[in-house]
Amino acid sequence: MTNFSDRVRRVKPSFTLEMTSRAAELRAQGVDVINFSAGQPDFNTPENIRNAAKAAMDNGQTKYTAGAGTIELREAVCEKVKRENELVISPDQVLISNGEKQSLYLICQALFQGGDEVLIFSPYWVSFPEFVTLSDATPVLIDTDAKRNFEPTIQDIQYNISDRVKGVIINSPSNPTGSVWSNETIINILGIAKENEWVVIADECYERLVFDGEFTSAEKLNQDHHIGANVITCMSMSKTYSMTGWRIGYAFGEQSIIKAMSKIQGQATSCANSISQAASVEALIGDQSEVEMMRDKFKERRNLMVDLLNGIPEVSCDMPGGAFYAFPDFSSYMGKSFRGEVINDSFDLSDVLLNEAKVVTVPGDGFGAPGHIRFSYPVGKEIIREGINRVKKVLEQLN
Repeated sequence: MTNFSDRVRRVKPSFTLEMTSRAAELRAQGVDVINFSAGQPDFNTPENIRNAAKAAMDNGQTKYTAGAGTIELREAVCEKVKRENELVISPDQVLISNGEKQSLYLICQALFQGGDEVLIFSPYWVSFPEFVTLSDATPVLIDTDAKRNFEPTIQDIQYNISDRVKGVIINSPSNPTGSVWSNETIINILGIAKENEWVVIADECYERLVFDGEFTSAEKLNQDHHIGANVITCMSMSKTYSMTGWRIGYAFGEQSIIKAMSKIQGQATSCANSISQAASVEALIGDQSEVEMMRDKFKERRNLMVDLLNGIPEVSCDMPGGAFYAFPDFSSYMGKSFRGEVINDSFDLSDVLLNEAKVVTVPGDGFGAPGHIRFSYPVGKEIIREGINRVKKVLEQLN
């Protein structure tokens, strides 16, 4: 029998990927399944980006690149960040990785170790605690309240301050809630981080998917308010440009941290995909009209999804400010039964919806939010209507 490391035992599998896999398996069997679990746009990558990839292949850009990423892409990141986020950075402050997920993992590997603690706000993206665990540090989970837009209070944070805390992860717009935190909340976190010498890891994967108001990067707030916190910002090509399969993300911040991350990446994956990097240059500095079109479509779908969810008896769903997730509260259905089987938690309810309605969702318990379920809405409006109608019919059978 093979003996595995303690690391394998400690880390949890990604159940969001598991739900997506279950949806794919059902479709392969010919089942008419509606997938509200996928965290990716349903649009194809814009044509100008695809054409840039084809040109890169034809021009022989099919070799290893510099470990930190091509200079062309790192310069494009600098141009994009200046244009959209009003931040001035240099290419040596940028690391290109195999998706933003790897950037976040590398930060934890570079900064944290056994005995350290990292603050994470719940509900949280499922990988945040696991990144910390894989660095041998301990994730400290801080609950937030839906009635306060899932934003932490100063008191919540101060209660968890200790000499062991080395970092804090913030994610706005949020996966899974879709909430966009107020500038005041982020400024407060930055101030506490500065005072306690924590590194702030800002996951801004959904920065271009903000529907009400303007997005402001944490580092922009940090500079504008002269806070001086140490912020490492992570952004992605995946959601903004519908490039999830291209696997390109980037991080920027203090040069020494970026260099340490690059050192680890060099031994792990050498570099990011050369063709995807070439396509990403076009994405960042080329025509942005497709980005605006996709955001407008997502906003329409958000409004429809939330309206339909709130039309289900005993379900409450606040209007999310960004990303493409709705995060309704199904707590009133916990403890009810379906065909004699008690629904104890959101895992049970998601299973019922999958087995009976053929609708794939993601249980909120896995995000640290009991009673909630995540619904992704990067699908057509008719699919949204049909899916929520199926959910409603199944819930009517609970007693």
